[in-house]
Amino acid sequence: MPAGLIALALGGFGIGLTEFVIAGLLPEVAADFHVDEATAGWLISGYALAVVVGALGLTAAATRIPRKAALLGLMVLFVVGNLLSAIAPDYGVMLAGRILAALCHGAFFGIGSVVAAGLVAPEKQARAIAVMFTGLTAANVLGVPFGTLLGQAFGWRSTFWAITVIGVVAMIGVALLVPRDAADRPAAGLRGELSAFRSGQVWFSLIATVLGFGGMFGAFTYIAYTLTGVSGFPSSAVPWLLILFGLGLFAGNWVGGRLADRSIDGTLLWLLGALAVVLVGFALVAGMPVGAVIALVLMGAFGFATVPALQLRVLSYASHAPTLASGGNIAAFNLGNALGAWLGGLTIAAGLGYTSPLWVGAAMTIGALVVVAIAAAASRRRPSPAESADRANSEASLPFS
Repeated sequence: MPAGLIALALGGFGIGLTEFVIAGLLPEVAADFHVDEATAGWLISGYALAVVVGALGLTAAATRIPRKAALLGLMVLFVVGNLLSAIAPDYGVMLAGRILAALCHGAFFGIGSVVAAGLVAPEKQARAIAVMFTGLTAANVLGVPFGTLLGQAFGWRSTFWAITVIGVVAMIGVALLVPRDAADRPAAGLRGELSAFRSGQVWFSLIATVLGFGGMFGAFTYIAYTLTGVSGFPSSAVPWLLILFGLGLFAGNWVGGRLADRSIDGTLLWLLGALAVVLVGFALVAGMPVGAVIALVLMGAFGFATVPALQLRVLSYASHAPTLASGGNIAAFNLGNALGAWLGGLTIAAGLGYTSPLWVGAAMTIGALVVVAIAAAASRRRPSPAESADRANSEASLPFS
């Protein structure tokens, strides 16, 4: 495994920790700044909105900057944002720090996906992307529980100091371990990068990301209510159940990367179909604790197993100008998160119960399955640029060509 992937994964770990650990520390932060729950909640929702802006805006701004330099600049932004959060004298500075850190999130994963894919042979690109996203899954499995415990034991600021240190180490790792020949190439320029969005397959991929990942995340958003209000678990059990969910994410990401290297569309069709079945099954067995735990782990596994394939699909159809399209897909992940959470909240508000987000998630996932099926049928008639290039290279190597 190229050492540069370890540096990218460490950066992903820090970014994932920044995104998710605040949920466990929100009561302490709100009490420290004397704000109510709704106001404190903007430290989460404001972060999510800033991710979308950064995924598109900062990635577009970096289209003429060498990719390694762009990654280093994004890590500087990440460090400054978390440092601001750690020393924030009031809520406004804390929110500003969260937004600064969030701006680098989408652009880092967007540009980092392109760099990760360039570090390995074509047949291992999905696995390389999965390695980078392993940092994000590890943040859920290990980082969030221990980050929450650290903040509760030594004050919430200690967690953000720790994340700042992780950011500095990741930045040094990118500087030392990511080779220039794999990453230090400028992108195609803004006009060239925008040309990727002329591809209908790129748009199919973005829509599939919104619906597929949004279906899983929309169900996950209200999972604590489902586990306590329907499955009957005490609130104290939820953090440990979420660790099991995180283990499912980790395993799914690892397996999904290997499957996607064999067949992107075949992998997505299988995984999305399985995820839809799991979500429906979860809704049906949510009242049985053992069944709910099994379904929770499977939801994480099948949901996150789609990530390498969804990201690689965009890259394969935007191979001539992948950077902005890759960032756009990271934005699509977060738009899906917001859409799934919003629709799930509407069903709960309508009195349909705490299993209703699972049904919404299943419907969204089936929508993604239909989109991928249509896209796969269209791609058989017109292969991706990467596939066309591979075919041309193979033909050029023949002795009679």
